[in-house]
Amino acid sequence: MSRYVGPSCRLCRREGTKLFLKGTKCLTEKCPVERRAYPAGQHGQNQGRQRKASEYAKQLREKQKVKRMYGLSERQFRNTFAAVTREPGVKGTNLLVALETRLDNIVYRLGFAASRKAARQLIGHGHVQVNGRRVDIASYRVVPGEEVRVSPESRELLSVKLAQESASRGAPVSWLSIDQAKAAGRLVERPTRETIPINAQEQLIVELYSK
Repeated sequence: MSRYVGPSCRLCRREGTKLFLKGTKCLTEKCPVERRAYPAGQHGQNQGRQRKASEYAKQLREKQKVKRMYGLSERQFRNTFAAVTREPGVKGTNLLVALETRLDNIVYRLGFAASRKAARQLIGHGHVQVNGRRVDIASYRVVPGEEVRVSPESRELLSVKLAQESASRGAPVSWLSIDQAKAAGRLVERPTRETIPINAQEQLIVELYSK
């Protein structure tokens, strides 16, 4: 499966907003979005003067923004959308809930990794447990009541310590309980749209995939 290996900040500039792909750097004056709030490349500064974007262009950009924020490939993102369309409720909200309850995002929200990319690496190397059982699949869907923790033998990893000391994600979300001393947390309840702290117009994504 192909994956993007270029500069992460280039993606943020393309979408015109912070996707928080670089951990603490995103909250410093070094963030390229703060210094150059236009797409990278020779014609980046001219894009703001181009003709008004079509509805399709708006839908596509919103999909790309959310997909890149969570670090998914197009196939993974489309499969996630296809899965939530079979669930009851609002499709857009279900999509965001499915993305937020992925194991890699939970590890990131709990503050055990500086970014979702770092969380996937932590999971892939076998440093994360769910209900005491090692899980190395980043897309694992965590359900309410399950405990996510860094393995006891991995709590002293420098990357974990630095992430815990960082304030890059601000206040924890209300649907997670955290025990920083034990590097553990629990999904208390299913997230609602109001408690998911991302700036997204998910209905545009639904409209794009519904064509």
